[in-house]
Amino acid sequence: MKEILKRGFIGFAMSALIGTAVNLIIDIIANAVGAENFISMSPEFRSLFPTPVIAAYVNVFLYGIIGATFSVMSFIYDVNKLGVVLQNIIYFLVTAPVAVGIAILIWQLHHYPEAIISTIAGYGLCYLIIGILQYRKLKDDIRQINEELE
Repeated sequence: MKEILKRGFIGFAMSALIGTAVNLIIDIIANAVGAENFISMSPEFRSLFPTPVIAAYVNVFLYGIIGATFSVMSFIYDVNKLGVVLQNIIYFLVTAPVAVGIAILIWQLHHYPEAIISTIAGYGLCYLIIGILQYRKLKDDIRQINEELE
């Protein structure tokens, strides 16, 4: 349990830090090319808070929650009794609602139904690609082990 919490804390910190750095880079570039007072948050999200600074802190916190969720849920891959496919399904069913839900909140996608659909589809497609790559790698590892045993 201690290791899972450690993973969660590290995932939270890394995700919050990387999310902040990406937002900062976007803000610097946007302001450099002429978008005065640009902040890389949707106006609808900013309007949920009394100040843009509080909105920014909540934004960073939500990025951290995504990272913590992904990191904590990686324990599922340590449960050897579950097959790889079941591990991936469980991981997806837990992480997808968190990541997509936070994306909907941060970007206020409920105002843009097409964006919700494309966000969910994009997440699902990315996860499918990662799952296929993971399966191929696992299959290759098993083949190599079998060749060494022969």
